Amino acid sequence: MKSARKTIFKVLRILLITIGCFFLLICILAFTTAPYYVRHWLATREGCVTREPAIIILMGGSGMPSEDGLIRSYYTAQLATKYTTPLIIIALPGDTTDSLSSPCLLKHELELRGVNGSRIRFENLGHNTRQQAMKIWDMRIPDTSLLAVVTSPEHTCRSVLSFRKLGFKNVAGFPAFENSIAEEYLYYNDKELKGNRMAPSVGQNKQLRYQFWNHFRYEILVMREFMALGYYKLRSWV
Repeated sequence: MKSARKTIFKVLRILLITIGCFFLLICILAFTTAPYYVRHWLATREGCVTREPAIIILMGGSGMPSEDGLIRSYYTAQLATKYTTPLIIIALPGDTTDSLSSPCLLKHELELRGVNGSRIRFENLGHNTRQQAMKIWDMRIPDTSLLAVVTSPEHTCRSVLSFRKLGFKNVAGFPAFENSIAEEYLYYNDKELKGNRMAPSVGQNKQLRYQFWNHFRYEILVMREFMALGYYKLRSWV
């Protein structure tokens, strides 16, 4: 009994030390630019749109309104107004007869940004990236058509590979990177704000106030995406 208890405590100790070391490592990495560049690599690894596509595929993400839904629709509208002929497919599950559903709200957002609604189609039956690609394949799109996939940067690689796996030969990503405000507006003078002086001044420390937390978030996004890529690879979906 004592031996078994010692073994359990030893395993728990090793597990806690491992978790602690892992957490310390990701905290250290959050102070570097590595998370940003890994995310950027996932966004650009399979190539980006460099010429007019025949079809723009808007991967709906979390729906509308949501952070990724809004930024993806913003970039889709940019691409659709630059090239006025491509067909636009909104890939997002939902009831397209309901004007308040996420697919319809995405369409409305594109129309508000100057995209003609007659160019927009729905793929509203797929429930993940693989199934959405399969449903779009069933639309019998010509193999020679260039597909531009608009999605989040970390999701771009898996999306493009999923479409290629089904037989689409010409697929390029259009990652929806967010833009930050100009760096000079991120600083402030602690003395001008007065208040309790016992806390340390951080007004001039952009890395601690913003970069660490942004990169920490990138690490979570990237780790999740690598796990998803691994699963897709095991299932032969990419």
